[in-house]
Amino acid sequence: MNKWIKAARLRTLPLSVAGIILAGFIAASLGQFNWVIFTLSILTAVLFQILSNFANDYGDGVKGTDNDDRIGPQRAIQSGEITPAQMKKAVVITGILSFFSALTLVTYSFGLERLPEILIYLILGIAAIVAAVKYTVGKNAYGYFGLGDLFVLIFFGLVSVMGGAYLYNKALDWTWIFPALSIGLLSMAVLNLNNMRDLNSDIKAGKHTIPVKLGLENAKKYHIVLIVLPFFFTQAYIFHHFQGKFWPWLFLLPYLLLFMHLMRIIQINNPKDFDPELKKVAILTLLYSIFFGIGLIL
Repeated sequence: MNKWIKAARLRTLPLSVAGIILAGFIAASLGQFNWVIFTLSILTAVLFQILSNFANDYGDGVKGTDNDDRIGPQRAIQSGEITPAQMKKAVVITGILSFFSALTLVTYSFGLERLPEILIYLILGIAAIVAAVKYTVGKNAYGYFGLGDLFVLIFFGLVSVMGGAYLYNKALDWTWIFPALSIGLLSMAVLNLNNMRDLNSDIKAGKHTIPVKLGLENAKKYHIVLIVLPFFFTQAYIFHHFQGKFWPWLFLLPYLLLFMHLMRIIQINNPKDFDPELKKVAILTLLYSIFFGIGLIL
């Protein structure tokens, strides 16, 4: 059991629920919060993330990308604790669980009388499953062509926050794009740190991530943009809905630490030093969603 817990990479799970939590706070600020929708949304997001982690372990494991050159924690297939066949089976099982969790969520939220919306969300759910698997699995794995960032923006940001808030509200507010982009960009920053850490091993393995394409120094500049833009998007949402209010500015507390993180990134020259920063940004993204969300309902 311990080997499967390690393969699930529990440290990635807080980031996977940051958008869901913020969507719940947005719903609460509108008086539309529902604990059942929130719980099912968290469960579905966690299952999608575990599916992605298993598939990533399988894809990079069978391709040989996870090797002795890699700096981060040793993966399950790489270590020999789990065989490729076992991991492939786990991917299938987790994919099925993810689908049924999503089906339960949207059926409860909309009821059978709103079938078009259920179908749209199920299509999104299937797309999320395919995206989780195809990141590293198969010949045309999009993670090997630098498209991982785009998919993180879509599913961790837009779908998680805007799609999550719609489940409660049953209506779409265009201004949700600001918090959605904020969570999406911060999640991209976590992926960028991961890719900067693995830069040298990815070059050898032919994995063309954004840092491989840009080079380390330009990847750092890209990282600064990913951290700074959400700061302004969050302000745009506050000015639109809460101008003159104090509490929404609670998001500045985790952001002070994010700006300190940027000072650290500028100084790093050894790729292995990116690894602890990865954990920090994942936790700070979760704290951003919580502090900003609390500010919205206060």
